[in-house]
Amino acid sequence: MKGITSLAHVALKVRDMERSLAFYVGQLGFAEMFRLHRDGRLWIVYLRITDDQYLELFPDGEGERAPGRDATGVNHICLGVDDIGTVSAALEAKGVTLTVAPKLGADHNWQAWIEDPDGNRIELMQTMPKAMQLAAIRSLRIGDHAVPVYDV
Repeated sequence: MKGITSLAHVALKVRDMERSLAFYVGQLGFAEMFRLHRDGRLWIVYLRITDDQYLELFPDGEGERAPGRDATGVNHICLGVDDIGTVSAALEAKGVTLTVAPKLGADHNWQAWIEDPDGNRIELMQTMPKAMQLAAIRSLRIGDHAVPVYDV
């Protein structure tokens, strides 16, 4: 569909964060970009695939394998868009229900949410200039390997 620019990230609910980081960082070579904490606990670890593609790891997955929002496995698919309002309106015009209307997310990007026919969650994301991801990429490019942690 016109307006979707990329697959921006995939989010996985993982059972064991250290085991997952050993695989994705240690074995696959993805760089840890930053961590988000919420209510004093680890909420998300961001890993760099490319400068505009990320893997989000959410801790404390239930069970051995997914599906399901809180189970180990894919949490959602994110599609990068060039204009959240235009794309959201175009989808609604095609009969797609927004499960979450466009809003500014904790990472400073615009987001909206839809579901596929099987209930798989899909985030639509418009990356904004103050995005935490962009700041982390700038740090990685200059060789700053300190991983920021934010409370949101």
